[in-house]
Amino acid sequence: MLDREGFRPNVGIILLNQRNQVFWGKRIRSHSWQFPQGGIDRGETPEQAMYRELHEEVGLMPEHVNIVARTRDWLRYEVPDRFIRRDARGHYKGQKQIWYLLRLVAQDWNLNLRATSHPEFDAWRWHDYWVPLDVVVEFKRGVYEMALTELARYLPKNEYRNRYLRGAGRPRSQDDAHDLMPLMAQSPPGMELPPGGMFDPDPQFDLRSSGSKPS
Repeated sequence: MLDREGFRPNVGIILLNQRNQVFWGKRIRSHSWQFPQGGIDRGETPEQAMYRELHEEVGLMPEHVNIVARTRDWLRYEVPDRFIRRDARGHYKGQKQIWYLLRLVAQDWNLNLRATSHPEFDAWRWHDYWVPLDVVVEFKRGVYEMALTELARYLPKNEYRNRYLRGAGRPRSQDDAHDLMPLMAQSPPGMELPPGGMFDPDPQFDLRSSGSKPS
């Protein structure tokens, strides 16, 4: 289901734990990490699609989360041609998304990457709120920054720190990026993995060489 401009309606999910860290999932059989997201089916509201995708991708039910906020408008990104099926090129342009900020009110062990017969992720971890901007595939970075920035106002004031808005910017060199790796490799104390999940201590990779297709 595409709109007139070729964008598919979609929902994105930013799931917070009690430490205000965000769920970060590795797409199955690839090196691509991302937030949970998925298309809105015909007849669904964005909220209904969000709860369906939440269960299909991470195994959570509505009672496991609280909705903190959502973006006010659609946020769009275009998908490069190399990620689009040949038969869809010229028609499909990208995604337009409503993003939800959710709070996990259950235990980590309720997360289940194999809740359905068609899993989307095969590993996951918790990240500090802004870290995904450093590691998400380039063509999604802009929409991630817009969503995280708009929804950051709902975090506790001491957590509302956007180094991008304060001028620190993304790493300017390979040495700068390497400095981030010790932070990203830390496993939060007491983290529990879901059925079928594994902890990958180093999600650094070259996304441009990944052949995975965006959901």
